[in-house]
Amino acid sequence: METRAGCGMSRRRLLGAAGAAGAAAAGAGACTGAENRPEPQDAVRGRVIAQTTEVPVGGGIVVIDGKLVLTQPEEGEFKAYTAVCTHRGCTIQEVNEHIRCLCHGSRFDISTGEVVRGPATEPLKTFGVTVEGTDIRLDA
Repeated sequence: METRAGCGMSRRRLLGAAGAAGAAAAGAGACTGAENRPEPQDAVRGRVIAQTTEVPVGGGIVVIDGKLVLTQPEEGEFKAYTAVCTHRGCTIQEVNEHIRCLCHGSRFDISTGEVVRGPATEPLKTFGVTVEGTDIRLDA
């Protein structure tokens, strides 16, 4: 015998709906819109954001609490991109031969930020960097 919650819905159905809503909210939180996120350079313009020794040649790293991607496509050549995927606003989690968003599989070129594989259709936003010795600074 099923017990009814006050609104004519069974307890089992009510709990199932609540669980599904919670899971949907958690999933949506990982892909919030990029337009609501502050730009990574706002807080760190002109400041050192990494050391050249931290960025592998032919790959890259995610810095500034997951807000910026630094790459080194060729030895001594450093690039910076937003870590917000242009598809659904997920945060980039992995950088190797491509900048990869694991949420939906988009991949971006480490030299240009251009889309290599969708579903993203727009390139990543680029930022200028300056190298001074082993310091990498985000341009002011």
